[in-house]
Amino acid sequence: MVKNILIVGVGGQGTILASRILSQVALSTGQDVKVSEIHGMSQRGGSVVTQVRFGDKVYSPIIEPGTADMIMAFEKLEALRWLHWLKEDGQIIVNDQKMNPMPVVTGVAKYPDDVLEQIRSKCKNVLIFDALHAARDCGSDKAANVVLLGALSKYMNIDRETWITVITKLVPQKFLQVNLDAFAAGEALTEK
Repeated sequence: MVKNILIVGVGGQGTILASRILSQVALSTGQDVKVSEIHGMSQRGGSVVTQVRFGDKVYSPIIEPGTADMIMAFEKLEALRWLHWLKEDGQIIVNDQKMNPMPVVTGVAKYPDDVLEQIRSKCKNVLIFDALHAARDCGSDKAANVVLLGALSKYMNIDRETWITVITKLVPQKFLQVNLDAFAAGEALTEK
């Protein structure tokens, strides 16, 4: 069985590192892994989307709309934008963070006031929390991506030690403790 996970966010939020950690975790368990990254205008705050697929045998890195088992969203409007990729009984994890896209910045569009309500009305398995605040409590705003991974890990059948080993391997030593704390904070957020 193939697991489909869509990671969506805005440039600079750490989505690429999160996808690398997730794919290495899956590889560490002996699974076949395929990854597709779409960077858009990521350096200017544009959308960044990563599709991670893993299982016994994966033939394509592409997730079709309506087939994602999980969506991990680093920004709430991006969560809403990609929600139609989630399968009916899928799980979405949303960072309750607002980052204005370029049309909003330039005044061409308005950021919707009811983003979270729209997500909740369209999806039954929703976890929303402030990953940025949790990361800040751990010592760095930049660890919000690992907070989200900690939450995601609780929905996967992969032991905690595998996650810790991969994070230790991929995160520079000087940021490691902050990221390990962030991962634990994300795990704890699923228990509230």
